[in-house]
Amino acid sequence: MEDFRNKDTWTVFRIMAEFVEGFETLGPLSPAVSVFGGARVCETDPGYQQAEELGCRLATAGFAVITGGGSGAMEAANRGAQRGGGPSIGLNIKLPMEQEANRYADTVVNFDYFFVRKVMFVKYACAFIGLPGGYGTLDEMFECLTLKQTEKMDNFPVILFGSDYWSGLVEWLRSEVRTRGLISDADLDLFQLTDSPSEVVRLVEASWEQRRHTRPDSRRVRVAASQR
Repeated sequence: MEDFRNKDTWTVFRIMAEFVEGFETLGPLSPAVSVFGGARVCETDPGYQQAEELGCRLATAGFAVITGGGSGAMEAANRGAQRGGGPSIGLNIKLPMEQEANRYADTVVNFDYFFVRKVMFVKYACAFIGLPGGYGTLDEMFECLTLKQTEKMDNFPVILFGSDYWSGLVEWLRSEVRTRGLISDADLDLFQLTDSPSEVVRLVEASWEQRRHTRPDSRRVRVAASQR
């Protein structure tokens, strides 16, 4: 039992080290957009090309692009950001399989802990984009929606890109979750669904311009309860 307690104590310092590295690396970024998407999207998939175009457009518009740093849609968004001449950031999670940092992320931060990585996704971003993906992408998107719903995060855009992929989930939220009273009508307005890269950039730019002129601390996210 004492060995377990000692191990837990040292784990705290490893967690702190990941927070410090993330804060120091990402702190200078402004503005930035977090783009989530599946690692298993092939380079020949149309979704890969769309993610690359989206990353390029965001970078050209002056936004840093933050992804999970892995392959598939994440790689494509980083690739586009690099091509667009903007900061291309990868927040890579250390896994026994599947996840290695892609070569298009100019800056890579490696994490052992998912929850630390999630904080970094939201703390320095002014918008969040969900591309098609699996459990990890769904987890990240619902995390953003939960923070927005509970006002732990400012009213930043949460955008689902690809109606052919997301429309079934959106319909389920309407027909089942809302109908059962588990979310409100207003909760369905917490996100936008689009198939247009230019519309994504328009939404992000409009939100950022509004906040830039009204909120000097517009990048800040109220992550901890103590900040409320």
